[in-house]
Amino acid sequence: MAWTEDRVEILSKLWAEGLSASQIAKELGEVTRNAVIGKVHRLGLSGRAKPSNPTKKSSRKSTVVRTGAVRMPKAPRKQQTTIVAPPPIEAKPMANGKYATILTIRDHMCKWPIGDPSTSEFRFCGRKTEDKDEPYCTAHSRVAYQPSRRRGGSIRALGPNPVRRRLK
Repeated sequence: MAWTEDRVEILSKLWAEGLSASQIAKELGEVTRNAVIGKVHRLGLSGRAKPSNPTKKSSRKSTVVRTGAVRMPKAPRKQQTTIVAPPPIEAKPMANGKYATILTIRDHMCKWPIGDPSTSEFRFCGRKTEDKDEPYCTAHSRVAYQPSRRRGGSIRALGPNPVRRRLK
């Protein structure tokens, strides 16, 4: 199907009336909505004068009954927070007096990084973990694993790894 002068004229007229590309495609026949949009773009037609289906405003009236009583604003909720002790800043030296590094760290040691990795002073915490599968000591676990905040619940600090709960 080719765009004849008559079809382009009808397209321009319908577009100016505010019909959508789908409506114009149905009116012209044998043409898709995308073809209409492409032709409108190539012709450089301006925006439409009015929308084809103007939105109707709701004619319903509000059913809210107003009384003379005034509601007092609720007092703001106080968030209950548990203060977690900050993790130890200094790394714990190993038995030989040196600190844990990437070469000396073991499964049962805390892998919390301390310092800048690009310097020679970089080390790991090195404290003992409760389980060899735990990456951090108890103090660093409390910092690393934050509890989820649930609606209406209080915020509380959890143990070494709150994600995996041990069944007894």
